[in-house]
Amino acid sequence: MSTKTPVYVVTGASSGIGKETARALARIGATVAIVCRNPDKGQATLADLRASAPEATIDLLMCDLSELAQVRALAAELRDRYEAIDVLVNNAGINNTKREQTTEGFDQMMATNYLAPFLLTNLVVDRLKAAPSARVVNVASEAHRFAVRPNFDALPELNGYGPFAMNGAYGFTKLLLILFTQELSERLEEDYVAVNAVCPGLVATNLAGDSSIFTRIGNAMTWSPFVRSSDRGARILIKMATDPEAQGVTGRFITSTRPAEILPRNRFLRDAALQKKIWDRTAEWVGL
Repeated sequence: MSTKTPVYVVTGASSGIGKETARALARIGATVAIVCRNPDKGQATLADLRASAPEATIDLLMCDLSELAQVRALAAELRDRYEAIDVLVNNAGINNTKREQTTEGFDQMMATNYLAPFLLTNLVVDRLKAAPSARVVNVASEAHRFAVRPNFDALPELNGYGPFAMNGAYGFTKLLLILFTQELSERLEEDYVAVNAVCPGLVATNLAGDSSIFTRIGNAMTWSPFVRSSDRGARILIKMATDPEAQGVTGRFITSTRPAEILPRNRFLRDAALQKKIWDRTAEWVGL
């Protein structure tokens, strides 16, 4: 194993802001591990990134993050390859319009958007601690404001599905991700690992699937000031992963959606007891 250059890991890197984040990191000379679900898209992304950053070291790792057994295998592979991980970008996410279940019995969106980053980060935390000053960047969303208070009797199931109500379920997974970010930042504060959640804004990605009407509408609206292209959306991720000014910033939710900056903080994000309770319950669900 060797880590002569900084090692950056980006999940959900085969398209959208994940791919553009990986491209930018490759161009600054880091070793970039891209995590993809689809083998064909993964190979195409690998070729594209290597062409745009020929001097970079880019490794392709395959994982369906909705399956926790695969997340464990991914963590083991990362630990085998790298002595230290300087930046982990938990970017992979989906926005389902209807409930779907994984082979392990979890809600697919809950598993992908929340359980996977929780489990992966915890399984490689020693590699983060081994870096001089590591960073974890969790891609959250302003949709967390639509979430209701967690019903512990119902979890880890999700409610609020439907073509026009999906931000309820999606936003809830992002609320959990931000609560995880806050708790993890406190646990790793003395280990010089910064942990932050970011909102890239309304970006034209395939969160809802390649053929979804929402994806097609989003792609058509990138000309407007309301929907961002992937490279613009990736800027906040790149900043928190690389900017020296972000060094030491931890435990924050940082939005690139300007009007949202003036909104009061979500009341659940001020509940330290809730974030600890969520952590403990999640550890049970994923078997930590």
